[in-house]
Amino acid sequence: MIEIERKFLVKSHAFKDEAFKQIKIIQGFLNSNKERTVRIRLTDSLGFLTVKGLSDDAGLSRFEWEKEISKTDTEALLKLCEKGMIEKTRYLIKSGNHTFEVDEFYGDNEGLVVAEIELNHPTELFSKPTWLGEEVTGNIKYYNSQLSNHPYKTW
Repeated sequence: MIEIERKFLVKSHAFKDEAFKQIKIIQGFLNSNKERTVRIRLTDSLGFLTVKGLSDDAGLSRFEWEKEISKTDTEALLKLCEKGMIEKTRYLIKSGNHTFEVDEFYGDNEGLVVAEIELNHPTELFSKPTWLGEEVTGNIKYYNSQLSNHPYKTW
């Protein structure tokens, strides 16, 4: 249940041509404390409750537990979330043996596009697509829990 992830800014919209799937996401946070975030996420018809622990010093890994919940429960829990919902479209892009998840944000985070890749170990090699920009792994301001409190439009 340890998630190892690297995060990057995206420098062009070329990723959209490579995407094999798009998912609309609405999410909120019951708790956005960096030591233990509790997220509620609604996709097209699925809901998820996710608990994340504190990141390691490099921002590469942290505890993550996720459970699918009903759409009805998800919608009810979203009403209890802290101020600042996250709205985005997630694009899935295959790159070698990995899949990049590219999030294009809307609302108060309009204009922000971030790519994430999950790895099996921190030093694992992966192919970097041409549209991948600056690495922001470990930069807390790009965490969704922080974007809900300090949206991109206020930077």
